[in-house]
Amino acid sequence: MTAECVPDPPLPDALPAEKQAVIRRLVDALAQAPGVAAVVLGGSYASGGARPGSDVDLGIYYHPAAPFAVADIAAIAASVAVAPPTVTDFYAWGAWVNGGAWVQTAAGKVDLLYRNLEQVAETIAAASQGSVQHDYPQQPPYGFYSVIYLAETDICLPLFDPGGAVAALKARVRDYPEALRTRIVNDGLWSAEFSLLHAGSFAAAGDVYTTAGCLTRIATNLTQVLFALNRRYFLSDKRALAEISAFPLCPEGYTRQVSAILAAPGSDADTLAQTVAAMTALWRQAVALTGDSYRPRFVLP
Repeated sequence: MTAECVPDPPLPDALPAEKQAVIRRLVDALAQAPGVAAVVLGGSYASGGARPGSDVDLGIYYHPAAPFAVADIAAIAASVAVAPPTVTDFYAWGAWVNGGAWVQTAAGKVDLLYRNLEQVAETIAAASQGSVQHDYPQQPPYGFYSVIYLAETDICLPLFDPGGAVAALKARVRDYPEALRTRIVNDGLWSAEFSLLHAGSFAAAGDVYTTAGCLTRIATNLTQVLFALNRRYFLSDKRALAEISAFPLCPEGYTRQVSAILAAPGSDADTLAQTVAAMTALWRQAVALTGDSYRPRFVLP
């Protein structure tokens, strides 16, 4: 396939002209690389949350039976870079983030992210049955949730998709699966409830380290719960609280409450206990949003 065969799909208006030029140059080159099945625009420019200076994220999809050569990606990255790019092999960044390249261009930073089409399709199929995975060591601050693949698929803008592989995946995630919603809500609320039981004991002992750990764990559980309750695919922790604040199903003042709890958990038993009580109240507010759908495995006093 030649570069002339690649159409020029529309790009978001938020993308400055110089970034658009770099993207089109990269897409034209990637379209000619054997094994590249599709290229999409992802990240904040696809979701509409980009700010001045935001990185550009390009997803590079491949079939695992016939992947592209990493050397080809390295050469393409180098062709637009103003400094030596960082380029990895497949799955060098872990089981979910996979691999890719960090490329500093004259128009700003571009991240190239590998995505295994078979793995993405299997993850979507599993999620439709209510099966999700959480790889905590994969990335900070709270790990990688497999539902991120569904979020990426939902928001991405295909720039090169000759076989329609990405378009087919996008159709499969158009509606949020009810089985996924039920699983995330119930597992998240249970995990938070279990952590609250421990947090109370840690707080009574004046143990800041373990109490604070429980509080951040509970906060990330509630983040997942609120995204699922509102049938929104979770994409990233970076803007999660801002997104949650606009959800129709959300405890009043949720962002403010979470921020206050995590900003000053306390340094003595009494203060820590008060903070745990505040988090417990917030958890109860989240439970109330589920109606009768949550089935507790523990009963808090």
